[in-house]
Formats: sequence, C-alpha cells, structure tokens
Amino acid sequence: MNTSSRLNAVHKRPALKVLLLIVTAIVAIAGWWFTRQPDQPKWVTVKVDQGAVVQRVAANGTLNPVELVNVGTQISGTVMKLHTDFNKPVKAGQLLAELDPALLEAQIRQTEANLASARASLNNADLALKRNENLKARGFVSDGALDGFRKDLESARAQVLQIEAQLMKDRTNLGYSKVRSPIDGIVVSRGIDVGQTVAASFQTPTLFQIARDLRRMQIDTSVSEADIGSIQTGQPVRFTVDAFREQDFNAKVRMVRLNPTSQQNVVTYNVVIDVDNKDGILLPGMTAQVSIMTNRKDNVVRVPAAALRFRPPESAAGMPSLSGPGPSASQAGSSGGRPSAGAPKVYQVTPSGGLAVKEVKVGISDGRFTEVLEGLAVGDEVVSRLAPTASAGQTSGFRFRMF
Repeated sequence: MNTSSRLNAVHKRPALKVLLLIVTAIVAIAGWWFTRQPDQPKWVTVKVDQGAVVQRVAANGTLNPVELVNVGTQISGTVMKLHTDFNKPVKAGQLLAELDPALLEAQIRQTEANLASARASLNNADLALKRNENLKARGFVSDGALDGFRKDLESARAQVLQIEAQLMKDRTNLGYSKVRSPIDGIVVSRGIDVGQTVAASFQTPTLFQIARDLRRMQIDTSVSEADIGSIQTGQPVRFTVDAFREQDFNAKVRMVRLNPTSQQNVVTYNVVIDVDNKDGILLPGMTAQVSIMTNRKDNVVRVPAAALRFRPPESAAGMPSLSGPGPSASQAGSSGGRPSAGAPKVYQVTPSGGLAVKEVKVGISDGRFTEVLEGLAVGDEVVSRLAPTASAGQTSGFRFRMF
C-alpha cells in the first residue's frame, strides 16, 4: 500500500464512526418512540342476526322395553329341561322350561289314596246313619245317639271335600312344573340352567325375562326438580347412544311420573320417553344422552351469548375507558341514563375506539344464542371478547447489538 492510500484510510475511519453513531441514534429514537405509544385495544365483535333459539333440557337415561315380563314359578324343584334361550322369540303359552315332577306326582298319588280312604269313611257313615234311623223308628235308638251318627256323616263329607281340594292343589302344582310364556315376545334374559335347583320358599324366583316388542322402547330418565317444570307430555326429544355416536335419534315425552326420587338432598323425577325402534338397532340397557326441547322460537333477533357475558377489564394500560373518547357509559344506555346494575347489557365499539354500553331486553336463551326483545337490531355489531395483543416490549420488535 502506498502512502496516499494509507492517508485516505486514516481520513475515512472517523467518518465511518460518525455514520455508525448516527444510525444507532436513529434506531434508538425510533424504538423509544414506538415503545412509548400505547397499544390500542382490539375488540372481537359479532353481529346480531336473525334465526332460531331452541331451549333444551339435557339428561341421561336408560333404554328399556315398554313391557318387560318377569316369568317365575310358584314351586320349588330341579330344572329338568330348557326349551328356549336368549334372544329367542316365543308365543303365549309356549313351553319354556320343565321342573322335575317326581315329588309332585308322588304327592298326587298320596292325596288320591287319602281321598279314597275318606270316601270309604263317608260311605260307612252314611250306612250307619240309615241303620240307626230304622232302629229309631222301632224305638231301639235314642234321639241323642241318632244325632251323633248324623254328625259323623257330615264330618266324613267335609273330609272328602278337603282332600279333593288338596288333590286339585297338587295337580295345579304339577302344572306349574311346566313353565310357559304368558305373552308373545322375545327372551331378553334367562336365569336358570339344567340341573339348577329353584327354591320358591320365600319369593318367586325370576326364570326368564320376556319383552313383548323391542320395536317400541322407552327411555327412563332422571330430570332435576329445577328443570322438571318445563317438561310436558308430547315434547320432541333428540338423543344419542354410545354405540352410534354419529347418529341422532328422535323420540317424544310420554309422561312425567309424579313419584320423586331424593338422593343426597337432590330431588329428581322420572321422565318416560317413547322411542320408535323399528330398525331394531337400539338394545335394552343402552345409555342415552337425552336432549328435550322445551321451547323454540324461529326468526327472532338473536345475539351470541358471549356478548352478554363480556365485561371489559376495569383497568388496562392504554385501554380507553367507558368514559373516554366517544359516548360515555351514562350517555350510551338505551334509556339515556346509566344502565341498571343487574340488567343485561352489551358493549359496542365507538368511532374513537372506546366502548359504549347498551342495555337490552332479552328473552329465551339456548346457551349459544339469546333472543333480543329490545335494544338491538339485525346487523348491529357488539363486542364478544378482547383480542389478545402483544406487550409493549414485543410490539417494538427491535433488538440492539452494540459493536
């Protein structure tokens, strides 16, 4: 490098330092300027529209056959034969099972023998009375003795009637050893097996459960006392089951049973819902998630419920207050004064970026939308929430490195 080049390099170094200092100062001033500007809040707004508002009561229930008959037996014995099984259709009077009849048949033979003996005693008593009546006519028997023979005859007749009744009972019990279906239907449950001993000493055991018709079923639900007032007969119902989660089924309320159930101080009522199961895909015992339509209004002015729940923060950096630019809270009420403390209200964005509160009168709500009776019109925009904004340090986006 020659002497002139060295001189030029020496003269350029101070100029580069000065230029670097100027650039650094400009960047620092710009960063300070942007960071000192308050973040203007950004409101997320929704529009008031027109549509349907549907009120529903949710509950859980269990699918059951409309008519379920428990088939039992009045006698004890050992199961000798089974003539049906689960899911088998049966007819009224059809033989379902047989109990061992050996003891019953022996009891019948014993009763028949006792009856024969009683009839013989009755015949002897009748002959004795007739002989003594002849002797009485000839004066050989007193009236008191004749009355005794008449009493013996009546006792013998009563004994015959008693044993005849016992024989009828024994034969009836023998008939009970053959278990028959009382209705046309399908076997839902079988509680016995061949060789099992059935004891009917204290209560009638359930051998089979037969559903009359699984094409018609019902849902037994429990509805809390807070919601039961809005449930009425004939209301439409929509429900789902876990086996077919993507499919909605339709039903109808049949009755609200008046017998309450109280558990841990919670009172519920059983609501019975009719279900059409013509396809046969719904099975007894399935759990149903039920939604009962209690009220519906179509083509009403409605606002998203989130707008009624929204409340602006009491204090936030750089956020305009309700009394800031634009109409104040006291000026924005629908009545011209400050809204009532407990009255429903919504917030609207003013041209200056502030909020104006507006009192509204509402009707029914389904949790997502609320009916608006007064205060808003279709197309109005109301605030539903505050959009998240970047912090002041992040807004500047500047990072400095000193060389």
